[in-house]
Amino acid sequence: MKPNTFDWSKMKNIQKIHRVLYALGLGPIIGGFIVLLTTTGRKSGKKRVTPLQYEKIGEDYYLGAARGLNADWVRNIQSNSQVELRVGAKHIQGTAEIVTDSSRFADFLEVRLERHPRLIGMIMEKAHGLPKRPSREQLEALANGEAMVVIHHVRTDNEK
Repeated sequence: MKPNTFDWSKMKNIQKIHRVLYALGLGPIIGGFIVLLTTTGRKSGKKRVTPLQYEKIGEDYYLGAARGLNADWVRNIQSNSQVELRVGAKHIQGTAEIVTDSSRFADFLEVRLERHPRLIGMIMEKAHGLPKRPSREQLEALANGEAMVVIHHVRTDNEK
């Protein structure tokens, strides 16, 4: 595996675009792929909104943390697991579970590769130096030391 050469500074600009698209009312269009996660800042106590790719598996929402346990939003969840999601036009309250088990993370990556082979294959290649169709062994090696977050659905804004 070659070293990570992905320029993470570009992600801030991409995240701004996703926030603007939601603000313009285009959440129902991009909500099939992008969720807005609201956490509570671990130091400030302020609400923090982060656009992220996700997969819905069963009733839960799975979020990969590309920066692992170092991601600010993951560190916020370590401090307070109660989160909000905006998925399209839906607002969801949930409880976040941080998962560092490499086998579970590799399962998540396999689902992502199955559902979005071109995009996730490109990410595997460009960001992680893996082939576009990595083996299970390569996925588990990539997942080692990484983190994902599973949001367990509590209720939507329409539920009482």
